[in-house]
Amino acid sequence: MLRGLSTVVFQADDLDAAREWYTDVLGVEPYFVRPLQGPTAYLEYRLGDLQHELGIIARAHAPHPAPPHPAGAVTYWHVDNVRKTYDTLLAKGATEHEAPVDREAGFVTASVTDPFGNILGLMHSPHYLSMLP
Repeated sequence: MLRGLSTVVFQADDLDAAREWYTDVLGVEPYFVRPLQGPTAYLEYRLGDLQHELGIIARAHAPHPAPPHPAGAVTYWHVDNVRKTYDTLLAKGATEHEAPVDREAGFVTASVTDPFGNILGLMHSPHYLSMLP
């Protein structure tokens, strides 16, 4: 059965622009880029405490088409401060998908749409923090 998050894959029409935006947002370069020569078709970052993977595929190479508007499942990435991260992403060109919401037991969620049409979920999760050594 499901054992944990492995890789989240987003799509973008312009992988050079997506690489520039996500490298700025994440503060790290992708560790994996293919092909090595010519236009990029796929790139991948490892991030966070558990080095989860965020991949970005050129929409032309995606195994399924993207809907015409942001839709589908939202993957929430743990952040220490949802409101600050949300505001930073908006300042960097993302748009509001769901403004920050205080949930019960200390959970806070929000989401933005990146400049390439993908939903990026943000969550402050006491559960995530409790699992760290």
